Amino acid sequence: MSDKKKYRGKDFIRQMIHHDVDSGVNDGRLATRFPPEPNGYLHIGHALSICINFGIAKEFDAPCYLRFDDTNPAKESDEYVNSIMEDVKWLGFDWGNDLAHASDYFDSIHEFAIELIEKDLAYVDSQTSEEIKNSRGTLNAPGTKSPYRDRPISENLGLFDRMKNGEFENGEHVLRAKIDMSSPNINLRDPIIYRILHLDHQRTGSKWCIYPMYDFAHTLSDAIEGTTHSLCTLEFEDHRPLYEWFLDNLDLPTRPRQIEFSRLNLEHTITSKRKLADLVVSGHVSGWDDPRMPTLSGLRKRGYPASAIKEFCNRVGITKKDKTIEMSLLESTVREELDSSCNRVMAILNPLKVTIKNYPEGETEMLDARNHPKDKEMGSRQLPFSQNILIEKDDFMESPNEDFFRLSPGAEVRLRYAYIIRCDEVIKDENGEIVELICSYDPETKSGTGTSNKKVKSAIHWVSSDHSVSGNVNLFETLYNDPNPDSESPINQNSMVEIHNPAFEKSLVDAVVGSRFQFERNGYFILNTVEDERLSFNRIVTLKDTWAKIQKKKG
Repeated sequence: MSDKKKYRGKDFIRQMIHHDVDSGVNDGRLATRFPPEPNGYLHIGHALSICINFGIAKEFDAPCYLRFDDTNPAKESDEYVNSIMEDVKWLGFDWGNDLAHASDYFDSIHEFAIELIEKDLAYVDSQTSEEIKNSRGTLNAPGTKSPYRDRPISENLGLFDRMKNGEFENGEHVLRAKIDMSSPNINLRDPIIYRILHLDHQRTGSKWCIYPMYDFAHTLSDAIEGTTHSLCTLEFEDHRPLYEWFLDNLDLPTRPRQIEFSRLNLEHTITSKRKLADLVVSGHVSGWDDPRMPTLSGLRKRGYPASAIKEFCNRVGITKKDKTIEMSLLESTVREELDSSCNRVMAILNPLKVTIKNYPEGETEMLDARNHPKDKEMGSRQLPFSQNILIEKDDFMESPNEDFFRLSPGAEVRLRYAYIIRCDEVIKDENGEIVELICSYDPETKSGTGTSNKKVKSAIHWVSSDHSVSGNVNLFETLYNDPNPDSESPINQNSMVEIHNPAFEKSLVDAVVGSRFQFERNGYFILNTVEDERLSFNRIVTLKDTWAKIQKKKG
């Protein structure tokens, strides 16, 4: 049977891995790794790589290393390490005992650098950084060889040892691989593999003042720890010849295979740790976990379930072609997940006072309300109903058009789980603003038990003002209106709107921080904090796809 038929239905990465395992490559063994640099928080683009690397390892009952490529102490910290570990765990993956750091291998990486020098495949370059940059050439012109390229091996060994011993200043020398300054691939034009950096490392302290460059350390870390398949995004495709050059020219215990896939780009979103860090430093957001940020910690605080992120990654799939995913796909995935799992409750975000003049003053009636319209197993709750209720201002129109079927003067509407009411009078303040509606109710129209056959075209949600719970709500939108933003794109000024003093139904007083709900007719929300009995909710996602309307307007 041909490989094409044998592995039909699998993505190209799984096809390659199945072929390698079945062919006995690396003794038929599989090991993957997720290798973040601890220089920022993970974002949604990393979620795809996490799901691919850990997911494939799980399918083969193989290890997946969580390895921190911590080669630059100038930008790395334990804060980032801890946040990355928390994010991977949140997505439901466990690295077990397979936790590693590039810094674990610094001694070995140093020895391999010496091996390259001894093979006359690496040399110490004493040019300035500007001179090295200018001599690398362009895409259309070859580079220029360094005047130090032909230093004797013994001199290179001596200088590299002195670099290690701290005898030189930052930038005074670098160690470069000796490959091909005329290569059409600029990555092969004698890349720097070690530089001097007099900084303490968060794990190795002051032991080292020279640190390996990312490409060198990354390749060797894969080989040293036994990774068989190095799965990475397409921007590393041009680095693969360098990856393989290191494997070809060093005596390493494993020969990993690098396979590239397209990264996850999302509309209206920046997925660059450097640019996200700029947002934090500039104060455009409250931190890496701001609910508007595309970081996994931000999405978690926003209320996105980890299961929805994983399903989104599954729907995006694995391809070799760069693409940008529409925001609507992410939101619809989250919405589908929440629809089946969230209790329904009522909350009035923009309250308008309603007095039911013919309802007994001071009386409270308990009404039964289903927690989920499609799932009886989720039970029900009791809603207090009284003469004084609150409705959404948008559910009343003084001069309605023909398509408005909610409350208006003389019109009737059903209060969900309660009665049909009619608007009899509109009360305004001195500025002409509507502040109260005087209504009457029909006691024969009680939901579920009423004797009246009266029908109305619309039902609205409400809260008893005598029994409501107070707090605030944060409504979030994308940080950028531009579907393809860059660092110069303006921030969406409506990316966060705080609503003060909404009214929540009484049952929410017992809600636990982190609980998710559907606010009927308003969207899905998560309880973020409770302070002094005031509830603060974050909106996770709206009930309907707003992006389709936006695209329709553009058309």
